[in-house]
Amino acid sequence: MLEKINLEKVLFLDIETAPQTYKYDDLDSSKKHLFESKTRFMHNEEKSYEMIYGERSSIYAEFGKIICISVGFVHTTSTGSKQIRLKSFYHDDEETLLRQFISLLDDRYNTLQHILCGHNAKEFDFPYICRRMLVNGLKLPVVLDIAGKKPWEVPHLDTMELWKFGDYKSYTSLPLLCNIFNIPTPKDDISGADVARVYYEENDLERIKVYCEKDVVALIQVFLKMKGDALVHEDEVVYSK
Repeated sequence: MLEKINLEKVLFLDIETAPQTYKYDDLDSSKKHLFESKTRFMHNEEKSYEMIYGERSSIYAEFGKIICISVGFVHTTSTGSKQIRLKSFYHDDEETLLRQFISLLDDRYNTLQHILCGHNAKEFDFPYICRRMLVNGLKLPVVLDIAGKKPWEVPHLDTMELWKFGDYKSYTSLPLLCNIFNIPTPKDDISGADVARVYYEENDLERIKVYCEKDVVALIQVFLKMKGDALVHEDEVVYSK
């Protein structure tokens, strides 16, 4: 199936998220109550709500926000070589970056022949983006508006789902897939667990953007391996400015 996919119609993406409110103690009483209600089954003597908030608030669309969406696509050059081109939407104002992302989708990825691809994206990235678009009063683009569609009509691919081959019991991280496929990945100075701190304490969105783009490159290389294609050489990776 994958060998039939036109790579130039696939948009690969990754998102980075942060809490809307950095610290649990800064939540108003209503939000605190709602967070505690949502996470009550995680709470115990060893794990306080403050700890749970630090670990989970970024990944809940009700308590987090998107601070960066990085996208990449594979382009065939005039010489026949493959090139990865990247672009990022990152901003302190979530509505601004979402509008920019929607504009890209509406302009260039606006039919059901176009495909979005991510890692664990069906479980996280795609629904998170849709939820935050609705919270910001934005209309869902065609490729994200999947309500009422049959599974085979949804133009989404997920490399984690592809790796499962129908096995629903396991989670396999993107770095692990890169390792087993011998895909070189650049060392980075932060991990996903550092994003909220870097955002709120260091005010360094640029650093987070670079981290997010590297994940998109890794995602594309894994997809190429799964498709049976050669990897794109690092000299053919064009980062956004």
